[in-house]
Amino acid sequence: VQLVESGGGLVQPGGSLRLSCAASGFTSSNFAMAWYRQAPGKGREFIANINSAGYSSLYADSVKGRFTVSRDNPKNTMYLQMNSLKPEDTARYYCKGSDYWGQGTQVTVSP
Repeated sequence: VQLVESGGGLVQPGGSLRLSCAASGFTSSNFAMAWYRQAPGKGREFIANINSAGYSSLYADSVKGRFTVSRDNPKNTMYLQMNSLKPEDTARYYCKGSDYWGQGTQVTVSP
């Protein structure tokens, strides 16, 4: 079983990034999936989740209106579209499916 995040990088405030989480070794479409993030010196924070069918999602207040979670079940992939990024969004972003976690992808928002 493997979850692999990609799409992180360095972006200026106000910019956008799209993260991907590719699942293998299990049928991710059977499970809700979620995004979390962890900034240096802080605990892991819930960002968003999406149900197995992809029609229902929930967001943390800190990202509501700026981030959008989606999934493509035939591709076993979940996405996080991040717009209007702020320096406080700087963190390592992780995806979670069932009891499995990816290794994360770093997002840095800086001028």
